[in-house]
Amino acid sequence: MRLLAWAILAHEDEEAGVELLLLFAGSLAVAAVARRVDWPAPLLLVAVGLAVSFVPGVPDFRLNPELVLVLVLAPLLYSAALDSSYLDIKANIRPIGLLAVGLVLVSTAVVGVVAHMVVPDLPLASALVLGAVVAPPDAVAAVSIGRKLGLPRRSMTLLTGESLGNDATALTAFKVAVAAATGVAAFSWTDGIVTLLVTSIGGVLVGLVLGVVVHKIRLRLGDGVLESALGMLVPFGAYLLAEELHTSGVLAVVAAGLYLGHNATAAGYATRLQETAVWKSVDVLLESLVFALIGLQVRSIVSAVRLDTALWVASAAVLVAVIVVRFVWVFPAAHVPRWLFPHIRRREPRPDARSLTVISWAGMRGVVSLAAAAAIPLDMPGRDVVLLLTFVVTVGTLLLQGMTLPVVIRKLGVRAEDGQDRVLAEAQVQSTAARAAVDRLDELVDDGVPEHMARKLRALAEHRGNAVWERLGRQEQENPAAAFRRLRRGMLDAEREVFIAARDRGEIDDEILRRVQRELDFEEAALDRE
Repeated sequence: MRLLAWAILAHEDEEAGVELLLLFAGSLAVAAVARRVDWPAPLLLVAVGLAVSFVPGVPDFRLNPELVLVLVLAPLLYSAALDSSYLDIKANIRPIGLLAVGLVLVSTAVVGVVAHMVVPDLPLASALVLGAVVAPPDAVAAVSIGRKLGLPRRSMTLLTGESLGNDATALTAFKVAVAAATGVAAFSWTDGIVTLLVTSIGGVLVGLVLGVVVHKIRLRLGDGVLESALGMLVPFGAYLLAEELHTSGVLAVVAAGLYLGHNATAAGYATRLQETAVWKSVDVLLESLVFALIGLQVRSIVSAVRLDTALWVASAAVLVAVIVVRFVWVFPAAHVPRWLFPHIRRREPRPDARSLTVISWAGMRGVVSLAAAAAIPLDMPGRDVVLLLTFVVTVGTLLLQGMTLPVVIRKLGVRAEDGQDRVLAEAQVQSTAARAAVDRLDELVDDGVPEHMARKLRALAEHRGNAVWERLGRQEQENPAAAFRRLRRGMLDAEREVFIAARDRGEIDDEILRRVQRELDFEEAALDRE
Protein backbone atom coordinates (compact mmCIF):
# COMPACT_ATOMS: atom_id res chain seq x y z
CA MET A 1 0.00 0.00 0.00
CA ARG A 2 2.84 2.41 0.86
CA LEU A 3 4.55 1.70 -2.48
CA LEU A 4 1.36 2.34 -4.43
CA ALA A 5 0.80 5.54 -2.45
CA TRP A 6 4.26 6.78 -3.40
CA ALA A 7 3.50 5.98 -7.04
CA ILE A 8 0.52 8.31 -7.00
CA LEU A 9 0.97 10.97 -4.33
CA ALA A 10 3.58 13.68 -4.43
CA HIS A 11 4.76 13.08 -0.86
CA GLU A 12 5.97 10.07 1.08
CA ASP A 13 4.70 10.71 4.61
CA GLU A 14 2.51 8.62 6.86
CA GLU A 15 -0.66 10.22 5.50
CA ALA A 16 -0.04 8.98 1.97
CA GLY A 17 -1.55 5.56 2.67
CA VAL A 18 -4.69 7.10 4.19
CA GLU A 19 -5.10 9.50 1.27
CA LEU A 20 -4.71 6.65 -1.20
CA LEU A 21 -7.29 4.60 0.67
CA LEU A 22 -9.73 7.52 0.52
CA LEU A 23 -9.00 7.88 -3.19
CA PHE A 24 -9.80 4.20 -3.77
CA ALA A 25 -13.00 4.45 -1.74
CA GLY A 26 -14.14 7.62 -3.50
CA SER A 27 -13.37 6.18 -6.94
CA LEU A 28 -15.35 3.03 -6.20
CA ALA A 29 -18.26 5.11 -4.90
CA VAL A 30 -18.40 7.13 -8.13
CA ALA A 31 -18.11 3.94 -10.20
CA ALA A 32 -20.97 2.41 -8.20
CA VAL A 33 -23.16 5.43 -8.90
CA ALA A 34 -22.31 5.22 -12.61
CA ARG A 35 -23.27 1.54 -12.72
CA ARG A 36 -26.47 2.21 -10.81
CA VAL A 37 -27.64 4.91 -13.25
CA ASP A 38 -26.16 3.09 -16.27
CA TRP A 39 -23.66 5.82 -17.19
CA PRO A 40 -20.15 5.13 -18.55
CA ALA A 41 -18.09 4.96 -15.35
CA PRO A 42 -14.83 6.28 -16.91
CA LEU A 43 -16.47 9.50 -18.03
CA LEU A 44 -18.16 10.19 -14.70
CA LEU A 45 -14.91 9.45 -12.84
CA VAL A 46 -12.97 11.93 -14.98
CA ALA A 47 -15.63 14.61 -14.54
CA VAL A 48 -15.79 14.15 -10.76
CA GLY A 49 -11.99 14.11 -10.55
CA LEU A 50 -11.85 17.40 -12.46
CA ALA A 51 -14.26 19.01 -10.02
CA VAL A 52 -12.63 17.58 -6.89
CA SER A 53 -9.13 18.70 -7.96
CA PHE A 54 -10.08 22.31 -7.23
CA VAL A 55 -11.52 21.62 -3.78
CA PRO A 56 -9.29 23.19 -1.10
CA GLY A 57 -7.30 20.67 0.91
CA VAL A 58 -7.29 17.94 -1.74
CA PRO A 59 -3.80 16.35 -1.89
CA ASP A 60 -1.49 17.07 -4.80
CA PHE A 61 -1.74 13.97 -6.98
CA ARG A 62 1.31 13.54 -9.20
CA LEU A 63 2.17 10.33 -10.97
CA ASN A 64 5.43 8.47 -10.48
CA PRO A 65 5.58 7.10 -14.05
CA GLU A 66 7.76 4.05 -13.43
CA LEU A 67 5.74 2.80 -10.48
CA VAL A 68 2.41 3.54 -12.17
CA LEU A 69 3.43 1.47 -15.20
CA VAL A 70 4.33 -1.47 -12.94
CA LEU A 71 1.59 -1.28 -10.31
CA VAL A 72 -1.34 -0.04 -12.40
CA LEU A 73 -0.80 -0.51 -16.13
CA ALA A 74 0.80 -3.98 -15.95
CA PRO A 75 -2.09 -5.71 -14.09
CA LEU A 76 -4.70 -3.96 -16.24
CA LEU A 77 -3.00 -5.06 -19.46
CA TYR A 78 -2.54 -8.57 -18.12
CA SER A 79 -6.19 -8.88 -17.17
CA ALA A 80 -7.27 -7.58 -20.58
CA ALA A 81 -4.93 -10.06 -22.28
CA LEU A 82 -6.28 -12.96 -20.20
CA ASP A 83 -9.79 -12.06 -21.30
CA SER A 84 -8.85 -11.55 -24.96
CA SER A 85 -9.06 -14.12 -27.72
CA TYR A 86 -5.64 -15.14 -29.01
CA LEU A 87 -7.30 -16.68 -32.08
CA ASP A 88 -9.23 -13.49 -32.89
CA ILE A 89 -6.12 -11.34 -32.47
CA LYS A 90 -4.09 -13.74 -34.60
CA ALA A 91 -6.75 -13.66 -37.33
CA ASN A 92 -6.67 -9.84 -37.33
CA ILE A 93 -2.97 -9.30 -36.74
CA ARG A 94 -2.47 -7.23 -39.92
CA PRO A 95 -5.09 -4.51 -39.17
CA ILE A 96 -4.09 -4.58 -35.49
CA GLY A 97 -0.45 -4.02 -36.47
CA LEU A 98 -1.42 -1.10 -38.69
CA LEU A 99 -3.17 0.49 -35.71
CA ALA A 100 -0.74 -0.46 -32.92
CA VAL A 101 2.45 0.40 -34.84
CA GLY A 102 1.65 2.36 -37.99
CA LEU A 103 -0.94 4.72 -36.51
CA VAL A 104 1.17 5.39 -33.40
CA LEU A 105 4.20 6.42 -35.47
CA VAL A 106 2.12 8.52 -37.87
CA SER A 107 0.33 10.19 -34.94
CA THR A 108 3.68 10.97 -33.32
CA ALA A 109 4.90 12.73 -36.46
CA VAL A 110 1.68 14.59 -37.34
CA VAL A 111 0.90 15.78 -33.83
CA GLY A 112 4.51 16.82 -33.35
CA VAL A 113 4.50 18.94 -36.51
CA VAL A 114 1.13 20.52 -35.65
CA ALA A 115 2.25 21.32 -32.10
CA HIS A 116 5.45 22.92 -33.40
CA MET A 117 3.44 25.05 -35.83
CA VAL A 118 0.87 26.32 -33.32
CA VAL A 119 3.41 26.80 -30.51
CA PRO A 120 6.46 28.28 -32.29
CA ASP A 121 8.44 28.48 -29.04
CA LEU A 122 8.18 24.69 -28.69
CA PRO A 123 11.17 23.02 -30.40
CA LEU A 124 10.33 20.38 -32.98
CA ALA A 125 12.04 17.64 -30.96
CA SER A 126 9.97 18.54 -27.88
CA ALA A 127 6.84 18.65 -30.03
CA LEU A 128 7.62 15.11 -31.21
CA VAL A 129 7.87 14.08 -27.56
CA LEU A 130 4.31 15.36 -27.19
CA GLY A 131 3.29 13.39 -30.28
CA ALA A 132 4.70 10.16 -28.82
CA VAL A 133 3.05 10.82 -25.46
CA VAL A 134 -0.47 11.26 -26.86
CA ALA A 135 -0.16 8.76 -29.72
CA PRO A 136 -1.49 5.58 -27.99
CA PRO A 137 -5.21 5.26 -27.19
CA ASP A 138 -5.63 3.99 -23.66
CA ALA A 139 -6.21 0.25 -23.18
CA VAL A 140 -8.53 0.77 -20.24
CA ALA A 141 -10.66 3.45 -21.88
CA ALA A 142 -11.07 1.76 -25.26
CA VAL A 143 -11.92 -1.69 -23.89
CA SER A 144 -14.17 -0.67 -21.00
CA ILE A 145 -16.19 1.89 -22.94
CA GLY A 146 -16.37 -0.28 -26.06
CA ARG A 147 -17.63 -3.26 -24.07
CA LYS A 148 -20.15 -1.10 -22.25
CA LEU A 149 -21.53 0.23 -25.53
CA GLY A 150 -21.78 -3.18 -27.17
CA LEU A 151 -19.51 -2.75 -30.18
CA PRO A 152 -19.37 -5.59 -32.72
CA ARG A 153 -16.99 -8.45 -32.03
CA ARG A 154 -14.47 -7.63 -34.76
CA SER A 155 -14.39 -3.95 -33.81
CA MET A 156 -13.72 -4.90 -30.20
CA THR A 157 -10.97 -7.28 -31.32
CA LEU A 158 -9.28 -4.50 -33.29
CA LEU A 159 -9.54 -2.01 -30.43
CA THR A 160 -8.37 -4.54 -27.86
CA GLY A 161 -5.47 -5.76 -29.97
CA GLU A 162 -4.44 -2.20 -30.78
CA SER A 163 -4.53 -1.07 -27.17
CA LEU A 164 -2.56 -4.12 -26.02
CA GLY A 165 0.32 -3.37 -28.39
CA ASN A 166 0.41 0.36 -29.03
CA ASP A 167 1.92 1.31 -25.66
CA ALA A 168 5.18 -0.45 -26.52
CA THR A 169 5.45 1.45 -29.81
CA ALA A 170 4.62 4.78 -28.19
CA LEU A 171 7.01 4.34 -25.25
CA THR A 172 9.86 3.46 -27.61
CA ALA A 173 9.11 6.48 -29.81
CA PHE A 174 8.95 8.55 -26.62
CA LYS A 175 12.47 7.50 -25.60
CA VAL A 176 13.82 8.37 -29.04
CA ALA A 177 12.10 11.77 -29.08
CA VAL A 178 13.29 12.61 -25.55
CA ALA A 179 16.85 11.70 -26.52
CA ALA A 180 16.63 14.08 -29.48
CA ALA A 181 15.00 16.87 -27.42
CA THR A 182 17.59 16.70 -24.65
CA GLY A 183 20.55 16.66 -27.01
CA VAL A 184 21.62 13.03 -26.85
CA ALA A 185 23.25 13.08 -30.27
CA ALA A 186 24.37 9.47 -30.16
CA PHE A 187 20.79 8.28 -30.28
CA SER A 188 19.43 8.68 -33.82
CA TRP A 189 16.07 7.84 -35.35
CA THR A 190 17.67 4.85 -37.06
CA ASP A 191 18.73 3.63 -33.65
CA GLY A 192 15.14 4.15 -32.54
CA ILE A 193 13.74 1.87 -35.25
CA VAL A 194 16.24 -0.84 -34.34
CA THR A 195 15.40 -0.36 -30.67
CA LEU A 196 11.68 -0.71 -31.43
CA LEU A 197 12.22 -4.02 -33.23
CA VAL A 198 14.60 -5.43 -30.62
CA THR A 199 12.54 -4.40 -27.61
CA SER A 200 9.28 -5.60 -29.18
CA ILE A 201 10.57 -9.03 -30.20
CA GLY A 202 12.46 -9.40 -26.94
CA GLY A 203 9.44 -8.42 -24.88
CA VAL A 204 7.22 -10.95 -26.62
CA LEU A 205 9.82 -13.69 -26.13
CA VAL A 206 10.21 -12.87 -22.44
CA GLY A 207 6.45 -12.96 -21.94
CA LEU A 208 6.04 -16.25 -23.80
CA VAL A 209 8.87 -17.95 -21.90
CA LEU A 210 7.49 -16.75 -18.58
CA GLY A 211 3.98 -17.82 -19.59
CA VAL A 212 5.17 -21.33 -20.51
CA VAL A 213 7.10 -21.70 -17.25
CA VAL A 214 4.22 -20.46 -15.08
CA HIS A 215 1.74 -22.67 -16.94
CA LYS A 216 3.84 -25.81 -16.38
CA ILE A 217 4.33 -24.98 -12.70
CA ARG A 218 0.61 -24.39 -12.19
CA LEU A 219 -0.28 -27.70 -13.79
CA ARG A 220 1.85 -29.45 -11.20
CA LEU A 221 0.64 -27.54 -8.15
CA GLY A 222 -2.84 -29.05 -8.08
CA ASP A 223 -4.03 -26.31 -5.71
CA GLY A 224 -6.40 -23.65 -7.02
CA VAL A 225 -5.45 -21.09 -4.37
CA LEU A 226 -1.71 -21.43 -5.03
CA GLU A 227 -2.25 -21.38 -8.80
CA SER A 228 -4.28 -18.17 -8.56
CA ALA A 229 -1.70 -16.61 -6.24
CA LEU A 230 1.07 -17.43 -8.71
CA GLY A 231 -1.00 -15.88 -11.49
CA MET A 232 -1.22 -12.64 -9.52
CA LEU A 233 2.57 -12.30 -9.70
CA VAL A 234 2.81 -12.78 -13.47
CA PRO A 235 2.13 -9.21 -14.70
CA PHE A 236 4.59 -7.66 -12.27
CA GLY A 237 7.23 -10.31 -12.87
CA ALA A 238 6.86 -10.15 -16.66
CA TYR A 239 7.12 -6.36 -16.73
CA LEU A 240 10.09 -6.09 -14.37
CA LEU A 241 12.00 -8.99 -15.97
CA ALA A 242 11.53 -7.62 -19.48
CA GLU A 243 12.57 -4.11 -18.47
CA GLU A 244 15.63 -5.52 -16.69
CA LEU A 245 16.59 -7.21 -19.96
CA HIS A 246 16.03 -3.90 -21.84
CA THR A 247 13.02 -5.19 -23.74
CA SER A 248 9.36 -4.13 -23.74
CA GLY A 249 7.72 -4.80 -20.38
CA VAL A 250 4.32 -3.95 -21.86
CA LEU A 251 4.56 -6.57 -24.60
CA ALA A 252 5.94 -9.12 -22.13
CA VAL A 253 2.85 -8.68 -19.95
CA VAL A 254 0.54 -8.93 -22.96
CA ALA A 255 2.29 -12.03 -24.37
CA ALA A 256 2.20 -13.81 -20.99
CA GLY A 257 -1.47 -12.94 -20.52
CA LEU A 258 -2.48 -14.13 -23.99
CA TYR A 259 -0.59 -17.41 -23.57
CA LEU A 260 -1.99 -18.19 -20.11
CA GLY A 261 -5.50 -17.13 -21.12
CA HIS A 262 -5.43 -19.31 -24.23
CA ASN A 263 -4.19 -22.30 -22.21
CA ALA A 264 -6.50 -21.77 -19.24
CA THR A 265 -8.51 -24.78 -20.41
CA ALA A 266 -5.77 -27.03 -19.06
CA ALA A 267 -6.04 -25.57 -15.56
CA GLY A 268 -8.41 -26.80 -12.89
CA TYR A 269 -11.94 -25.44 -12.55
CA ALA A 270 -11.12 -23.85 -9.16
CA THR A 271 -8.26 -21.85 -10.69
CA ARG A 272 -10.42 -20.56 -13.53
CA LEU A 273 -13.26 -19.56 -11.21
CA GLN A 274 -10.97 -17.84 -8.73
CA GLU A 275 -8.90 -16.03 -11.35
CA THR A 276 -11.98 -14.71 -13.10
CA ALA A 277 -13.39 -13.32 -9.86
CA VAL A 278 -10.06 -11.91 -8.66
CA TRP A 279 -9.15 -10.12 -11.88
CA LYS A 280 -12.63 -8.68 -12.34
CA SER A 281 -12.32 -7.13 -8.88
CA VAL A 282 -8.82 -5.85 -9.66
CA ASP A 283 -10.08 -4.36 -12.93
CA VAL A 284 -12.87 -2.41 -11.24
CA LEU A 285 -10.54 -1.14 -8.52
CA LEU A 286 -7.69 -0.04 -10.79
CA GLU A 287 -9.89 1.29 -13.61
CA SER A 288 -11.77 3.45 -11.13
CA LEU A 289 -8.47 4.71 -9.72
CA VAL A 290 -7.02 5.42 -13.17
CA PHE A 291 -9.87 7.56 -14.44
CA ALA A 292 -10.20 9.43 -11.15
CA LEU A 293 -6.47 10.22 -11.30
CA ILE A 294 -6.83 11.65 -14.80
CA GLY A 295 -9.32 14.21 -13.52
CA LEU A 296 -7.36 14.92 -10.34
CA GLN A 297 -4.25 15.89 -12.32
CA VAL A 298 -5.76 19.13 -13.59
CA ARG A 299 -4.80 21.44 -10.71
CA SER A 300 -1.12 20.54 -10.58
CA ILE A 301 -0.75 20.69 -14.37
CA VAL A 302 -2.61 23.98 -14.91
CA SER A 303 -0.74 25.66 -12.05
CA ALA A 304 2.61 24.98 -13.75
CA VAL A 305 1.76 26.91 -16.94
CA ARG A 306 0.80 30.51 -17.60
CA LEU A 307 -2.44 30.17 -19.52
CA ASP A 308 -3.35 32.59 -22.29
CA THR A 309 -5.62 32.61 -25.32
CA ALA A 310 -2.86 31.48 -27.67
CA LEU A 311 -2.12 28.43 -25.54
CA TRP A 312 -5.77 27.44 -25.39
CA VAL A 313 -6.03 27.77 -29.17
CA ALA A 314 -2.90 25.64 -29.53
CA SER A 315 -4.39 23.03 -27.19
CA ALA A 316 -7.55 22.88 -29.29
CA ALA A 317 -5.48 22.53 -32.48
CA VAL A 318 -3.48 19.63 -31.03
CA LEU A 319 -6.67 17.93 -29.84
CA VAL A 320 -8.20 18.24 -33.31
CA ALA A 321 -5.00 16.87 -34.88
CA VAL A 322 -5.06 13.83 -32.58
CA ILE A 323 -8.65 13.06 -33.55
CA VAL A 324 -8.34 13.79 -37.29
CA VAL A 325 -5.14 11.81 -37.88
CA ARG A 326 -6.88 8.68 -36.65
CA PHE A 327 -9.65 9.09 -39.22
CA VAL A 328 -7.15 9.85 -41.99
CA TRP A 329 -5.20 6.66 -41.17
CA VAL A 330 -7.98 4.16 -40.37
CA PHE A 331 -9.91 4.32 -43.66
CA PRO A 332 -6.93 3.99 -46.05
CA ALA A 333 -5.34 1.34 -43.80
CA ALA A 334 -8.53 -0.71 -44.14
CA HIS A 335 -8.93 -0.38 -47.91
CA VAL A 336 -5.47 0.06 -49.50
CA PRO A 337 -4.12 -3.41 -48.55
CA ARG A 338 -7.25 -4.96 -50.09
CA TRP A 339 -6.63 -3.10 -53.33
CA LEU A 340 -2.99 -4.16 -53.47
CA PHE A 341 -3.19 -7.80 -52.37
CA PRO A 342 -5.92 -10.13 -53.71
CA HIS A 343 -5.39 -12.73 -50.98
CA ILE A 344 -6.44 -10.15 -48.39
CA ARG A 345 -9.67 -9.54 -50.30
CA ARG A 346 -10.39 -13.26 -50.33
CA ARG A 347 -9.52 -13.84 -46.68
CA GLU A 348 -10.95 -10.82 -44.87
CA PRO A 349 -14.47 -9.35 -44.87
CA ARG A 350 -15.07 -6.09 -46.70
CA PRO A 351 -14.55 -3.11 -44.36
CA ASP A 352 -17.74 -1.49 -43.21
CA ALA A 353 -17.62 2.30 -43.31
CA ARG A 354 -19.83 2.58 -40.23
CA SER A 355 -17.61 0.30 -38.16
CA LEU A 356 -14.49 2.12 -39.37
CA THR A 357 -16.05 5.40 -38.26
CA VAL A 358 -16.69 4.01 -34.80
CA ILE A 359 -13.12 2.67 -34.56
CA SER A 360 -11.82 6.06 -35.65
CA TRP A 361 -13.90 7.83 -33.01
CA ALA A 362 -12.96 5.39 -30.22
CA GLY A 363 -9.46 6.80 -29.73
CA MET A 364 -9.68 7.92 -26.10
CA ARG A 365 -6.38 8.62 -24.34
CA GLY A 366 -5.67 7.80 -20.70
CA VAL A 367 -3.23 7.28 -17.88
CA VAL A 368 -0.40 5.98 -20.10
CA SER A 369 -0.13 9.40 -21.74
CA LEU A 370 -0.08 11.17 -18.39
CA ALA A 371 2.49 8.75 -16.95
CA ALA A 372 4.74 9.20 -19.98
CA ALA A 373 4.42 12.98 -19.76
CA ALA A 374 5.38 12.88 -16.09
CA ALA A 375 8.57 11.01 -17.08
CA ILE A 376 9.80 13.83 -19.33
CA PRO A 377 13.17 15.12 -18.03
CA LEU A 378 12.94 18.43 -16.16
CA ASP A 379 15.55 20.03 -18.44
CA MET A 380 13.66 19.35 -21.68
CA PRO A 381 12.65 22.64 -23.38
CA GLY A 382 8.90 23.25 -23.25
CA ARG A 383 8.22 20.50 -20.69
CA ASP A 384 5.39 22.40 -18.94
CA VAL A 385 3.65 23.14 -22.26
CA VAL A 386 3.87 19.46 -23.24
CA LEU A 387 2.33 18.48 -19.90
CA LEU A 388 -0.59 20.88 -20.40
CA LEU A 389 -1.22 19.79 -23.99
CA THR A 390 -1.10 16.14 -22.92
CA PHE A 391 -3.71 16.78 -20.26
CA VAL A 392 -5.98 18.64 -22.69
CA VAL A 393 -5.75 15.80 -25.22
CA THR A 394 -6.35 13.11 -22.57
CA VAL A 395 -9.36 14.72 -20.95
CA GLY A 396 -10.65 16.14 -24.23
CA THR A 397 -10.74 12.76 -25.97
CA LEU A 398 -12.24 11.03 -22.95
CA LEU A 399 -15.03 13.54 -22.53
CA LEU A 400 -15.63 14.54 -26.16
CA GLN A 401 -15.31 11.14 -27.83
CA GLY A 402 -16.45 9.10 -24.85
CA MET A 403 -19.63 11.11 -24.29
CA THR A 404 -20.59 11.17 -27.97
CA LEU A 405 -19.65 7.58 -28.81
CA PRO A 406 -23.13 6.24 -27.89
CA VAL A 407 -24.70 8.82 -30.20
CA VAL A 408 -22.33 7.90 -33.04
CA ILE A 409 -23.09 4.20 -32.62
CA ARG A 410 -26.84 4.83 -32.50
CA LYS A 411 -26.88 7.15 -35.51
CA LEU A 412 -24.76 4.79 -37.59
CA GLY A 413 -26.66 1.71 -36.46
CA VAL A 414 -23.50 -0.13 -35.44
CA ARG A 415 -24.38 -2.92 -33.05
CA ALA A 416 -22.98 -6.23 -31.97
CA GLU A 417 -23.99 -9.11 -34.18
CA ASP A 418 -27.30 -10.77 -33.32
CA GLY A 419 -25.31 -13.88 -32.52
CA GLN A 420 -27.62 -16.35 -34.27
CA ASP A 421 -24.74 -17.93 -36.20
CA ARG A 422 -22.63 -18.17 -33.05
CA VAL A 423 -25.52 -19.64 -31.06
CA LEU A 424 -26.14 -22.16 -33.84
CA ALA A 425 -22.47 -23.21 -33.78
CA GLU A 426 -22.57 -23.47 -29.99
CA ALA A 427 -25.77 -25.53 -30.16
CA GLN A 428 -24.25 -27.99 -32.62
CA VAL A 429 -21.13 -28.47 -30.53
CA GLN A 430 -23.17 -28.69 -27.33
CA SER A 431 -25.32 -31.45 -28.83
CA THR A 432 -22.18 -33.37 -29.78
CA ALA A 433 -20.81 -32.82 -26.27
CA ALA A 434 -24.05 -34.04 -24.70
CA ARG A 435 -23.95 -37.22 -26.78
CA ALA A 436 -20.31 -37.74 -25.79
CA ALA A 437 -21.26 -37.26 -22.12
CA VAL A 438 -24.02 -39.87 -22.36
CA ASP A 439 -21.70 -42.29 -24.14
CA ARG A 440 -19.08 -41.81 -21.42
CA LEU A 441 -21.78 -42.36 -18.78
CA ASP A 442 -22.75 -45.66 -20.41
CA GLU A 443 -19.10 -46.74 -20.25
CA LEU A 444 -18.76 -45.82 -16.59
CA VAL A 445 -22.09 -47.14 -15.30
CA ASP A 446 -21.88 -50.61 -13.83
CA ASP A 447 -24.27 -52.89 -11.93
CA GLY A 448 -23.54 -51.08 -8.65
CA VAL A 449 -24.91 -47.74 -9.88
CA PRO A 450 -28.62 -47.20 -9.12
CA GLU A 451 -30.78 -46.79 -12.21
CA HIS A 452 -32.38 -43.56 -10.94
CA MET A 453 -28.91 -41.97 -10.67
CA ALA A 454 -28.08 -42.89 -14.26
CA ARG A 455 -31.44 -41.49 -15.44
CA LYS A 456 -30.77 -38.21 -13.61
CA LEU A 457 -27.32 -37.84 -15.15
CA ARG A 458 -28.68 -38.55 -18.63
CA ALA A 459 -31.42 -35.95 -18.07
CA LEU A 460 -28.82 -33.34 -17.05
CA ALA A 461 -26.79 -34.02 -20.19
CA GLU A 462 -29.89 -33.78 -22.37
CA HIS A 463 -30.89 -30.53 -20.66
CA ARG A 464 -27.53 -28.94 -21.45
CA GLY A 465 -27.71 -30.22 -25.01
CA ASN A 466 -31.21 -28.79 -25.56
CA ALA A 467 -30.75 -25.48 -23.73
CA VAL A 468 -28.74 -23.81 -26.48
CA TRP A 469 -31.15 -24.95 -29.21
CA GLU A 470 -34.00 -23.41 -27.25
CA ARG A 471 -32.21 -20.05 -27.28
CA LEU A 472 -32.69 -20.04 -31.05
CA GLY A 473 -36.45 -20.09 -30.57
CA ARG A 474 -38.84 -17.26 -29.87
CA GLN A 475 -37.24 -14.91 -27.35
CA GLU A 476 -40.46 -13.32 -26.11
CA GLN A 477 -41.61 -16.60 -24.58
CA GLU A 478 -39.99 -18.40 -21.69
CA ASN A 479 -38.38 -21.50 -23.15
CA PRO A 480 -37.97 -24.71 -21.13
CA ALA A 481 -34.33 -23.95 -20.33
CA ALA A 482 -35.22 -20.54 -18.91
CA ALA A 483 -38.08 -22.07 -16.91
CA PHE A 484 -35.68 -24.71 -15.56
CA ARG A 485 -33.25 -22.00 -14.40
CA ARG A 486 -36.02 -19.95 -12.78
CA LEU A 487 -37.44 -22.92 -10.91
CA ARG A 488 -34.04 -24.24 -9.86
CA ARG A 489 -33.02 -20.82 -8.49
CA GLY A 490 -36.16 -20.79 -6.39
CA MET A 491 -35.29 -24.22 -5.02
CA LEU A 492 -31.73 -23.12 -4.21
CA ASP A 493 -33.05 -20.06 -2.36
CA ALA A 494 -35.30 -22.28 -0.28
CA GLU A 495 -32.37 -24.56 0.64
CA ARG A 496 -30.25 -21.57 1.68
CA GLU A 497 -33.02 -20.20 3.89
CA VAL A 498 -33.32 -23.52 5.72
CA PHE A 499 -29.58 -23.78 6.38
CA ILE A 500 -29.29 -20.14 7.46
CA ALA A 501 -32.19 -20.53 9.87
CA ALA A 502 -30.60 -23.73 11.28
CA ARG A 503 -27.30 -21.87 11.80
CA ASP A 504 -29.09 -19.02 13.55
CA ARG A 505 -30.85 -21.51 15.88
CA GLY A 506 -27.50 -23.12 16.71
CA GLU A 507 -28.35 -26.48 15.13
CA ILE A 508 -25.33 -26.30 12.79
CA ASP A 509 -22.15 -24.22 12.91
CA ASP A 510 -20.81 -21.72 10.38
CA GLU A 511 -18.36 -24.20 8.88
CA ILE A 512 -21.21 -26.46 7.77
CA LEU A 513 -23.16 -23.48 6.45
CA ARG A 514 -20.20 -22.20 4.43
CA ARG A 515 -19.54 -25.64 2.90
CA VAL A 516 -23.17 -26.11 1.85
CA GLN A 517 -23.51 -22.53 0.68
CA ARG A 518 -20.43 -22.95 -1.52
CA GLU A 519 -22.04 -25.97 -3.19
CA LEU A 520 -25.25 -24.03 -3.78
CA ASP A 521 -23.30 -21.02 -5.07
CA PHE A 522 -21.46 -23.16 -7.61
CA GLU A 523 -24.74 -24.50 -8.93
CA GLU A 524 -26.29 -21.03 -9.12
CA ALA A 525 -23.19 -19.74 -10.91
CA ALA A 526 -23.63 -22.52 -13.46
CA LEU A 527 -27.26 -21.49 -13.97
CA ASP A 528 -26.25 -17.84 -14.50
CA ARG A 529 -23.59 -18.92 -16.97
CA GLU A 530 -26.22 -20.78 -18.98
